Amino acid sequence: MSAQKTSARRTKPVSAVGAFIGFVGFSALAGLLVTIGVTPAIAVAGVTTTSTIGVFESLPEYIELGELPQRNEVLAYSGGQPVHLATVYDQNRQELKYDQISDNLKNAAIDGEDKRFWDHGGVDMTSLVRAGVGSVAGKLGDSGGGSTLTMQLVRNIKMTQALELPTQEERDAAYNDAVRQTIPRKLEEMKLAIGLAKKYPKKDILTAYLNIAYFGDQTYGVQAAAQRYFSKNASDLTPAEGASILAIVQSPNTRNLSDPKYYDANVGRRDVILKSMYAQKHIDKQQLDEALASKPADYVHLSDPTQGCKAAAGVGSQFFCDYAVQVVKEMSQLGSTQKARDAAWRNGGYTVQTTLNVDLNDAQKKLIDSYAPNTEARLELGGVINSVEADTGRILTMAQNKDYNQLQACGSQGADPNACAPATDTGINLSVDKQYGGGQGFQTGSTFKPFTLLNWLQKGHGLGEIVNGTPRGFTSYTVCGKRSGISPVYQPKNDSLGEGGNMTVESATYRSVNVSYVNMAQKLDYCDIRKTAESLGVHLAKPRTSMAGYGDDMSKKTTTGIELNPSAVLGTNYIAPLTMAAAYAGIANNGTFCRPIAIDNVTNAEGKALGGQPKDCTQAIDPEVAKTAISALKKTLTVGTAAGARTPDGFDEFGKTGTTNEADQIWLVGSSTKVATATWLGNIQGDKSLRHVYGPKGLYSLSRTSLWRQAQSIVNSQHAGGQFEAPSPTSVRGNSITVPNVVGQTPEQARSAIAGAGLTYVDGGVQAGAGTPGTVSSTIPAASSPLSRGSSVTVYTTDGSQATVPQVGGRSIDDARAALQQAGFGNLAISDQFQPGNGQNQCTVATVTPGAGSAASKDTAVSVGLYGDQNGKAPKDGCR
Repeated sequence: MSAQKTSARRTKPVSAVGAFIGFVGFSALAGLLVTIGVTPAIAVAGVTTTSTIGVFESLPEYIELGELPQRNEVLAYSGGQPVHLATVYDQNRQELKYDQISDNLKNAAIDGEDKRFWDHGGVDMTSLVRAGVGSVAGKLGDSGGGSTLTMQLVRNIKMTQALELPTQEERDAAYNDAVRQTIPRKLEEMKLAIGLAKKYPKKDILTAYLNIAYFGDQTYGVQAAAQRYFSKNASDLTPAEGASILAIVQSPNTRNLSDPKYYDANVGRRDVILKSMYAQKHIDKQQLDEALASKPADYVHLSDPTQGCKAAAGVGSQFFCDYAVQVVKEMSQLGSTQKARDAAWRNGGYTVQTTLNVDLNDAQKKLIDSYAPNTEARLELGGVINSVEADTGRILTMAQNKDYNQLQACGSQGADPNACAPATDTGINLSVDKQYGGGQGFQTGSTFKPFTLLNWLQKGHGLGEIVNGTPRGFTSYTVCGKRSGISPVYQPKNDSLGEGGNMTVESATYRSVNVSYVNMAQKLDYCDIRKTAESLGVHLAKPRTSMAGYGDDMSKKTTTGIELNPSAVLGTNYIAPLTMAAAYAGIANNGTFCRPIAIDNVTNAEGKALGGQPKDCTQAIDPEVAKTAISALKKTLTVGTAAGARTPDGFDEFGKTGTTNEADQIWLVGSSTKVATATWLGNIQGDKSLRHVYGPKGLYSLSRTSLWRQAQSIVNSQHAGGQFEAPSPTSVRGNSITVPNVVGQTPEQARSAIAGAGLTYVDGGVQAGAGTPGTVSSTIPAASSPLSRGSSVTVYTTDGSQATVPQVGGRSIDDARAALQQAGFGNLAISDQFQPGNGQNQCTVATVTPGAGSAASKDTAVSVGLYGDQNGKAPKDGCR
């Protein structure tokens, strides 16, 4: 038969004659291949012999067994010791050695898939001829293609290699190519199988096959399959169990044992394998009969998959696990490029020691659940607790109220109603940035104020300086050295009605007075405030797009830098709780900021320690500035907006509350000398005020004080804090200017004195008062008050209509009358009510109304009360 005739018949249906011709073609090809030294002979129907030899010679000859993808183990700490947290892998696989695999499994593989495995050189001539008879139109049919275990191993290796490619598109293309059953693909498998058989012992090939094969339900290798389906090791399987596992390989999606609906299909193939094992004398008749009589329900004992962070140990540690896995895949220890790191992680075999303390995390998870139940139906309530070690940046806890679930939310677009996440669950890590599985972050409210305070102190200002908290409008602010207008007028409000007036910066801090802080920011540059915040690691949780450049060169760029709108100093930017905890940790650490660390160490499959995330600490804030800020922030927890938040263990702590305009986000962030903790309650979506919703602990808006106190107490139990160092008086005072005493001076004299002190004179007008008309009666702020350079001093002059009531206590009636007349008061009234005397002071002045030193109109009647006898009665002779 000519080659042309063979080719012409490829498009026709197979007949008995066609099959016979195919068989003859196989024989001819086998002979030709033998002549070129390919042993054993290889024959393939449906391709001309001359073209086949050319294709075969051009194929690669060897493929390496290499390392198979393995599990990665993630560890945490409990009781100070490393403990298992999670097993994470692309492929659920645990490699075994030859002697660790049950003989029943090995025999089932050989007897069911490749009876002549021990005798052929990678390709079985008899099986190939049988496959050739069944081939149709250049494609392999239902005969199985005559694939030996070695050829199947080649296919599995190529499938595994495909899954290691960097992009999904590349992975899909390579995987489909690996599993495509065509003549060229079969030729490549045969030649590579021959190469494997030449290079590796049979035991190694069989072991590799049993470790690499896919057994359905995301399970790879016989050990993972034995654990998944039978809850036992692959060394302990019965003949029925071994045959059931090997029954899966030809059709893993329809014969696996994860669901009883697949049992019949599995048993059909299992029984074929069992009979083959008996025929090959690997089991006796009794074993055969017992195995055939058994039902999968008798021996299938499923173990829940332990893959991934969803199965992480501990209460609520899943979100930290997910974060840690993403972090470790960025570490240079896994490769010099992201492509190399991703491939290394997929190959697995790493042991990752994280920083998580599961004991503390478990306790904080239970705590946040008690304050913010994930069953809350009136709003989409979120709650978070993060604790960070101050002097290292190590993340100790990452707890949130929602349960971990990567499925789409039920009811969302495209969600499968039979496989979706209920409202109690989420796949969003509320603690972290968007790039690590978080959302857009949350407005921080007044927890951002410490960064303005730090910059205030950096510029030489003091805590005692007076700032005005009375609401007013602001028309401009300084941004990067330029004064920028604000339109419409910015009119910030204080959190409490009626709050305002002059106050010290310290008071404005622990009372969290918004307008006072905007007034502070008016004396600073918003870019400098941002720089201070960024030095402590503060950034947006979700990158924003901004414009850069000038004129025609303007272009868009993506940045995580905070946005400098006029209200930015009051916490309008969206920031992740972990970021805030780390920033406060930097303040507590004498101004040395350490970037958050989740990984202590990574060990590779060979047991070599590769190290963890490097400790990355910088002196962001001058220590004296940090101490001064802490001294003010400490009062937040004792007499300020979070009074009562100090933990009862006696450790020194500071903190700051934060509430958004709508009270839809509620924060308290604080720190001991050792650990900083951020707590957040709020709307994940929506803006329902937490001031109007009661939770298990009362109003959600009022829960933060006790929540933070308990959360910090948990970490204090293992991380004992100390006392913060007091700042120097000079640091507290800063370079403030004292208001000069100008009372009694003319306006011109007062203006000169105030300007000379570096302050700004403001005419407050005339007021009713004592003294010489037209002279200064008072100033706001009062004399000796500390102000920053350029601050305004409002000066009030007197109209002279009032006089100051003199001190006349103890004087006689006549002396008192004379003193009052001299001061300008001509109307004196003597009270008929006497005060008890001592026998020596009868008829002298005991009381005066208005009181001494007060200002009153000159026509005001001044009433004086006198001393009487010891019983408070009038003297017998009266008083004149």
